[in-house]
Amino acid sequence: MKKIYLNTYFVCAMLGALLSITFSSQTFAATEITTGWVTNPQHPPVQVRLVLTGEKDTANHTVQGLLEVKLDKDWKTYWRSPGEGGVAPSINWDMSSNVESVDWQWPMPKRYEFLGVETLGYKHDVIFPLSIHVKDMNKPVFLAGKLTMSSCTSICVLTDYELALDFNPEKLSLSTDAMFLYNKGYSQVPKSSQAVTLDTVSYNKDKKAITVVATNKAGWIKPDVLIDGHNKAVKDTSFLAPNVTIKDKTLYAVLPVTSWFGTPKLVGEPLQITIGDNNLAVEIPATATDTPVIVPSSNSNLLEIIGIALLGGLILNIMPCVLPVLGMKLSSVVSAKGLEKRQIRTQFIASAAGIITSFWLLAGFLALMKLSGQALGWGIQFQSPWFIAAMIAITVLFGANMLGLFEIRLSSNTNTWMATKGDNSHLGHFIQGMFATLLATPCSAPFLGTAVAFALGANYVTLFAIFTALAIGMAAPWLLIALFPQLANALPKPGLWMDRVKTLFGLMMLATSIWLLSLMTSFFSAAVVWVIGLLIMLVILWQLGRKKGRKAVIITTAVLLLGVAGSLIVGSLTSNHWAKPLADDHHWQTLNVDNIAKQVAEGKTVFVDVTAEWCITCKANKVGVLLQEPVYSALSADNIVLMRGDWTKPSDYVTGFLQSHGRFGVPFNIVYGPNAPQGIPLPVILTSDEVLNAIKKASKE
Repeated sequence: MKKIYLNTYFVCAMLGALLSITFSSQTFAATEITTGWVTNPQHPPVQVRLVLTGEKDTANHTVQGLLEVKLDKDWKTYWRSPGEGGVAPSINWDMSSNVESVDWQWPMPKRYEFLGVETLGYKHDVIFPLSIHVKDMNKPVFLAGKLTMSSCTSICVLTDYELALDFNPEKLSLSTDAMFLYNKGYSQVPKSSQAVTLDTVSYNKDKKAITVVATNKAGWIKPDVLIDGHNKAVKDTSFLAPNVTIKDKTLYAVLPVTSWFGTPKLVGEPLQITIGDNNLAVEIPATATDTPVIVPSSNSNLLEIIGIALLGGLILNIMPCVLPVLGMKLSSVVSAKGLEKRQIRTQFIASAAGIITSFWLLAGFLALMKLSGQALGWGIQFQSPWFIAAMIAITVLFGANMLGLFEIRLSSNTNTWMATKGDNSHLGHFIQGMFATLLATPCSAPFLGTAVAFALGANYVTLFAIFTALAIGMAAPWLLIALFPQLANALPKPGLWMDRVKTLFGLMMLATSIWLLSLMTSFFSAAVVWVIGLLIMLVILWQLGRKKGRKAVIITTAVLLLGVAGSLIVGSLTSNHWAKPLADDHHWQTLNVDNIAKQVAEGKTVFVDVTAEWCITCKANKVGVLLQEPVYSALSADNIVLMRGDWTKPSDYVTGFLQSHGRFGVPFNIVYGPNAPQGIPLPVILTSDEVLNAIKKASKE
């Protein structure tokens, strides 16, 4: 690590602070007392500043302040107990005068994992509330400290920042902005709570695990448990992510413990137990015992989530995003007409295997991202232009093939070899199943979000188990026909109608290509994208004219134009009012968490919409609900502030906002207001009644 000293800057800051004593008391009171943003030219990703709120307690000789740290992109710093790696920030106040001590309070951190090493800390913007204990409130104070802070991405830099300011406690005046920042940071600091009781803290030396049992009168949602302490034995121990079991309103958290110094001795040691949950952060002192604890089996919870995953995968088949792959599904059934039951069964099993394999690949991809500490989410592959380009190529090839514009000819020897091995269409059905899964992921379905959120927060075995359940749910229609092949034979006899149906499905697939192509305008120039798209369509139409004549070209062009228009209103399938002309979209501000709190403090109601251009369910919500009456007028009211988070491209800020609410995909809508400062989350698929009720509950009476 690289350590940077700023002694020259420190001397200048001290001289500047001493010179400021000559300013008049009126000027001093009217100016926010802060060091301003302090940076280091050798490490620009980090900015820090010290700010006083102006609030003081004369009886207890304290003045309130805060330390704010801003970190760029993926840089992070650490909690007071950094975990398996890292160095906690610290400040040396020895150069101060008329200062007894400074209490540093720590907001609830998040867990980060990189290459198997788990740490606790903060990204982006973090506010540490400070309580400055003054010796004599009637005399000037010179507050000077050297902040030593480690900031890391794949590398770590240890940097010193010199902070200095002076003030007269008697002449302090309140700063509204500083008090807002202080309260924002303080609201995230764990505190005691009458609703939460700590029942047991038990250490099993043989299993190298510590079990925390706690009860919350309001119940638990998705809790995390942190443990640290001041004694050497505790400081030398790392407490890893807990395995959590919830039974009624009781939490059982089993945390593995590790130490570089062998098996730690924790029985009898004082500990700090910190528990974070949705809108809850509590800290309770405890002492570890060796009393055995029986943890209830979590199988019931896991079985329940697997059941939810099966249902979520099944419902995914009837979501709007199923339209691009509907042709493939029905084409499989049509093509199976007249085949032997064994052939039908093996073909549909191959398709189901493709779906399951695709879900496993998604699970493996997310597991790798989780291992490297990257952002996780459902459908994030659509944030990559390379993935979308691959999907465009595949849909164009599928569509052209279904229109009969090309066929792959194999040598006679290859055909003979494949015939001896079985039906040569199995690989094609397998690939169709994989492709159907990847193209369906822009949709979020009821129950799907719950299952995915649980999976991404669980261990890797559970992650794969839940994604397997999602795959089986989505593959259920294929498996049903594989189980009852006579369903495929219930169709009319083969004939000209089959070619027409296949042509229709080919056109649907080409319309899907146009929709995918429109997504590329988020990454590249619209002119370039549409020129490329036009060239692709001209080649297809030219080949179609050669194969099937001018009439086929005219019909195909008309259908594709209708497909473009249809893709823009596909989301309206969830609404009964879409026939009305759509109103202009509202004016949306960019998502800003700080501004949400400010607007709520002023009595406003804030409606947040986190969306993405590739998310079909998001468009369904927009066209079917947000742009329809009576929701449209409700969102246009003077007391409503609209904020939108765009997840079309990778965004750490938007991802962090989603994950702070236990969500890992879009759409996500939440309503904040004076009666709901922590927010009222809305379901994945919106309805007018749910939106209006949430606004009513959150708004000031």
